[in-house]
Amino acid sequence: MSDNVYIKNRPATFEYAIEDRLKAGIVLTGSEIKSVRNGKVSFNDSYCLFVDGELWIKSLHIAEYVNAGYAGHTPVHDRKLLLQKKELAKWHAKVKEKGFTIVPLSIFINENGFAKVEIGLGKGKKLHDKRESIKSRDVEREVKRYLK
Repeated sequence: MSDNVYIKNRPATFEYAIEDRLKAGIVLTGSEIKSVRNGKVSFNDSYCLFVDGELWIKSLHIAEYVNAGYAGHTPVHDRKLLLQKKELAKWHAKVKEKGFTIVPLSIFINENGFAKVEIGLGKGKKLHDKRESIKSRDVEREVKRYLK
């Protein structure tokens, strides 16, 4: 497939220090996958949580597909993430620790045409950590300017 869809959640890496990353499948309906392929996804305030031993993504906005007709979907609802039991158990134990949360980092279409979500296990950054991130980003930008 020639779908080069890669939608990144930019604020996630700024707000959280990401400790670990995983790629998970996501359960979507027909009109949702078409909207994802069109790039109509917003991560505003989206997060992941465990419900009955399963991982769900909340508040992920996938815009309605224009040509869906009667078989459309609601833009914001809970969507199940598909992971192996070992990975779920490992991350569930980490989330029980103080300060860890699971945030969606990006959504993309893999080479087989399936939608995947990259999720990260992270801790919230403090204000001074965010300032350090801004400084390091500015330093990298300056170095790139001088090298060109």
